[in-house]
Amino acid sequence: MSLAKQGSSSTSCPFQGIEHAVTGDFVPQSEAQRTRTSNRLIKSQQSTFKLLKKMPVSKIAELSNLSESYISQVKHGKRPPSGKLLKALSNHITVPKPQTDYLSPFLQSRQAIGVTAQTLRFYKDRLYRFALEVNCLKASQGDIERYFNSIPANKHGFGTRHASFRALRVFYRWLSAKYDLPNPMLGMTAPILSKPILPSLSLEQVFYLIDRVSSFRDKAIIALFVESGLRLSELTNIKPEHIDWSNRIIRVMGKGRKEAYAPFGEMSERYLRAWLAEYQPNDSNIWGLTAWGIVSLLRRLKAETGLPCNPHVFRRTFACLLRKAGIDTMTIKDLGRWESLEMVQRYTRSVTFNDSLKFYKPPLS
Repeated sequence: MSLAKQGSSSTSCPFQGIEHAVTGDFVPQSEAQRTRTSNRLIKSQQSTFKLLKKMPVSKIAELSNLSESYISQVKHGKRPPSGKLLKALSNHITVPKPQTDYLSPFLQSRQAIGVTAQTLRFYKDRLYRFALEVNCLKASQGDIERYFNSIPANKHGFGTRHASFRALRVFYRWLSAKYDLPNPMLGMTAPILSKPILPSLSLEQVFYLIDRVSSFRDKAIIALFVESGLRLSELTNIKPEHIDWSNRIIRVMGKGRKEAYAPFGEMSERYLRAWLAEYQPNDSNIWGLTAWGIVSLLRRLKAETGLPCNPHVFRRTFACLLRKAGIDTMTIKDLGRWESLEMVQRYTRSVTFNDSLKFYKPPLS
């Protein structure tokens, strides 16, 4: 049977038969949809709680990015499960394979071009959510717009709508190229993203965080995040041979698997040398920590100090401190390995007019 004929049948959705546990970032449009969604959620909740009892604490911690002590308390009935925990478990539940599967070849095509595992999960999650509400192969532009309108704004505006838009746009382009089907998203405009001012740290706050940690390793991690603008994956994967001490640069594998270089300063060098003098790195990295271990360290520091501590905050701090020091955005883009000036502007939105005014030189004076 051709794809066009399948598309005209009642089982035409490429993700048909999916019982996927999804937690509420959309609102069904009709009573029938509400009933179907309610039934799915009841079934998924039952499966989720079974999984909570069955799965080891360490595995759940890895899936949810929550502490093992909290998960242990939940498993023993001492604390209720949080929404984040339930969502992580529901996303892990095995999805029955649909009778007509176009998602697998789509994901395989993404793997073939080298997207990351995180990007694959992004596509899978967004497309499953859409398929629960819309017949994918019969969807018109109006159907897709109504689906977007059912996704409420969150604290950052329509970021969730924009994420779904990006995933669906890639999927329908692939479906059109692969099977010569009409693309219902042609001419559609992406949802407007808000422009919030996200937190960054002052120089005094960075020094305070470095003083609060005791080991040279932890001091080096914070200093490198701020002086180099490293992403979590970039910092996690540093090995001794990646460090050029004479030029104070680190060879990193950046976003999109692009090799690049990141600079670092005297403070980072001092703490790095002190740490490596007392620790023999293993084959994975110079820290003896996984990415999750680094995130856990920063979360503990946030709980102790009340300051925002995560890789994104430190990366914004890197960009903002350079802007406040009078470095132009093009240079910041190159130093921070950003793809566009727009990203630098987004990261430095907290830099004010008065910050920039300090470096103003009247052209006629």
